[in-house]
Amino acid sequence: MQNPFSISFGTLPTQYISRLTQTNQILETFRADRPANHVYMLTGIRGSGKTVMMTDISEKLRKEKDWIVVEISPERDMLEGLAATLYAVPELHALFVKAKLDFSALGLGVSFENAAPITDVEVAVNRMLEHITKAGKRLLVTVDEVTNNDNVKVFAAAIQIYLRRGYNVFLIMTGLYDNLYNLQNEKTLTFLYRAPKIIMDPLNYTAIVSHYKKTFDIESEKAEHMAKLTKGYSFAFQVLGYLMWESKSKEIDDVLPQYDQYLDEYIYDKIWSEMSETDKKVVGYIAISKETNVGKIRKQLNMTTPQFSVYRDRLKRKGVISTAQYGYISLLLPRFDEYVKLHADM
Repeated sequence: MQNPFSISFGTLPTQYISRLTQTNQILETFRADRPANHVYMLTGIRGSGKTVMMTDISEKLRKEKDWIVVEISPERDMLEGLAATLYAVPELHALFVKAKLDFSALGLGVSFENAAPITDVEVAVNRMLEHITKAGKRLLVTVDEVTNNDNVKVFAAAIQIYLRRGYNVFLIMTGLYDNLYNLQNEKTLTFLYRAPKIIMDPLNYTAIVSHYKKTFDIESEKAEHMAKLTKGYSFAFQVLGYLMWESKSKEIDDVLPQYDQYLDEYIYDKIWSEMSETDKKVVGYIAISKETNVGKIRKQLNMTTPQFSVYRDRLKRKGVISTAQYGYISLLLPRFDEYVKLHADM
């Protein structure tokens, strides 16, 4: 049998634990007769499952006859990309031709006699959305790993206009917390500030145990041990499952070195490189001392409460620490303490 787990980012693996509550929230909102929101933003660290969740939602809506689902890249002119993608959809192409929309000046399609050519891409997308809406269709646009660049800002500003005109356009964007935060705080993009931001929480522990137990036909105790090793981190769930499937011995201890290597090279090296020296100092002390009490950590690091709060909040946004228990913090990622011990200069 083929390995049911995947270590490729963004793909929808066979062994996939859906975030049902959050997924259904978005689906129910988008399907409503009068949607309360047309935009959702999914955020979390790399490997937290935001792209997979977006893909899951896309696939569900793509199967419905009234929905058109397209994906565009934030690394190019997004309006041009959207126009070209929509024009390439067969049923939409037929709709645009029937309406004699002349996009030839933009390099799309052919010219029509007695039809004024549309020369501006924002106007072109506007006309496309107008006819999509009149036809009773709904359009979902997905954008993966956005940053606060000019392409995204121009595109978001145009979407804001299209929404004010009542077009059936919906948007899901994924990105790191800081990137989405900076984008939401652009003064001209007020609608993004109001857009719900869903943070990728850890996967359900019981669901992880159940998946491992069923897939590997193992006792509950072993499945629970594997689940604890992942700490609910989506990528870790896939990696540990993948390695166990490939392992000849099927023993957890035998795959741990590879497990650590995957986490280090794919995730932790990048996270560590983006931390400030003080970030590293805070995380290093937590990993080495195993102290979780905020007051004691702050005292040992000789920081004032306002100083420490800055780094605590930043590490929380990066998905590195948990602040679920008031007055305490702990490392959120699986076996990250082992990584930090090897790299912290303390």
